[in-house]
Amino acid sequence: ATGVTKYKALTEFALFEHTLRGALNPIATRRMAVLKPIKLVITNYPEGESEELDAINNPEDENAGTRKVIFGPELYIDQDDFAEIPPPKYRRLKPDGEVRLKYGYIIKCEAVIKDDDGNVVELRCTYDNESKRGGANAGRKVKGTIHWTNAQTAIDAEVRLYDRLFNAEDPDAGEGGFIDHLNPDSLQVVQAKLEPTLADAKPGEPIQFERLGYFCVDQDSTSEKHIFNRTITLRDGWAKQKKA
Repeated sequence: ATGVTKYKALTEFALFEHTLRGALNPIATRRMAVLKPIKLVITNYPEGESEELDAINNPEDENAGTRKVIFGPELYIDQDDFAEIPPPKYRRLKPDGEVRLKYGYIIKCEAVIKDDDGNVVELRCTYDNESKRGGANAGRKVKGTIHWTNAQTAIDAEVRLYDRLFNAEDPDAGEGGFIDHLNPDSLQVVQAKLEPTLADAKPGEPIQFERLGYFCVDQDSTSEKHIFNRTITLRDGWAKQKKA
């Protein structure tokens, strides 16, 4: 009976997460956030210029409308969206590779800049100025689309990435006690670059950071220090880990 109860609890927890995603998807406002920023410079973009692009607030709600995001020559993308030595079937940015910046243009990575320790600190790219919506090359296909924020207008924020407390589905099973199965990554805190409209987000407002997960404003957030907490990821990472 105990085994049946544990199995049922695990199944119900997975169902809870699935239900939560289903509840948040139609109501969460979409915004772009870069959790682990790396600078991206578009070398052939007109110096000192910028432009407004239309971004969808919620594709599940036609009444949610659109917002303007500022595009320019200096952006941030997520470190996880670039690989200097990409694995097979990699669909994000790589040296000499192309991706589309969400709501915007197709870019190509031309150079990788590193610091003295060998860490990648900047990517230099070119863009196809006819590849955004309405342009002559708008229909040109590339394998990946990644999110970004504008380096000049992005706001700084502390983002708390909460995950499961245990690194095993049943921490009481197997050797040792539940303490032996504590997940050391159950909380990670990162310093992120966010779309400036998130400065006006309110506690309790459901927000989807595009391609990343669902987030909410922490009660301790202020106009001087923006704090966001992750509610849940977009996909069940544990199921993927088990499959692997």
